[in-house]
Amino acid sequence: MWNKGKLVGQKPPLRPKDIWAIRIHLQNAHAVRDLALFNLAIDSKFRGCDLVNLRVRDVTRGNQVLPRAQVVQRKTQRPVQFELTEPTRSAVGAWLEKAALRSEQYLFPSRLSASPHLSTRQYARMIRPWAGAAGLDPTVYGTHSMRRTKATLIYKRTKNLRAVQLLLGHSKVESTIRYLGIEVDDAMEISEQTEIQGRCWPHESVLCAFMRPLSVAALCAKRASYRNSHIPRSRHPYGGFIRRT
Repeated sequence: MWNKGKLVGQKPPLRPKDIWAIRIHLQNAHAVRDLALFNLAIDSKFRGCDLVNLRVRDVTRGNQVLPRAQVVQRKTQRPVQFELTEPTRSAVGAWLEKAALRSEQYLFPSRLSASPHLSTRQYARMIRPWAGAAGLDPTVYGTHSMRRTKATLIYKRTKNLRAVQLLLGHSKVESTIRYLGIEVDDAMEISEQTEIQGRCWPHESVLCAFMRPLSVAALCAKRASYRNSHIPRSRHPYGGFIRRT
């Protein structure tokens, strides 16, 4: 089988600290092309096939690298816009200067004469040492980790699912939900932030049905105050449940 002995399933996104660790590693290694490819992969949120098929004219006007660009996705044939942040524009500009590429050429040409541009398989292999440089397991991360990284960060900060859908170029919001796995993540986040405090008495579940505005903690405080009051047992609101000491 093709996946025998391999980890399958969704590839996790990179964390901000992982992104900076990889950037610093590539800068120190003077890997101009790899730094431009990595930064553009994060910003564009493209599938591997769309990323390696970019041409110089897709991201430049004259000698300037554009802050925004638009291409047609190969899989869906739908146009999608993406941004090029300042670090990405700087890295792409340095790569264009070093490689002396013309407008009609592929942005990341292959070093193999048989291929006009970097293949998706070559791109996938490049991600392994990047992940290793950040102290991550290279077998866990792949091309979809690059695509998912910024989309996941945007959703976590804004919870704007429609915006993420547009940025990823999905035709249906359901595809975005499945791709990011946000239903599971949101459910776990809600569960982690929910903490049960105080002690619950057996009868308080019944009382809560009649006193919705009061929390369990408030009921416990009210119960304690009545315990020390001088109200006769027969008139006590909780007379049936409180035993005087």
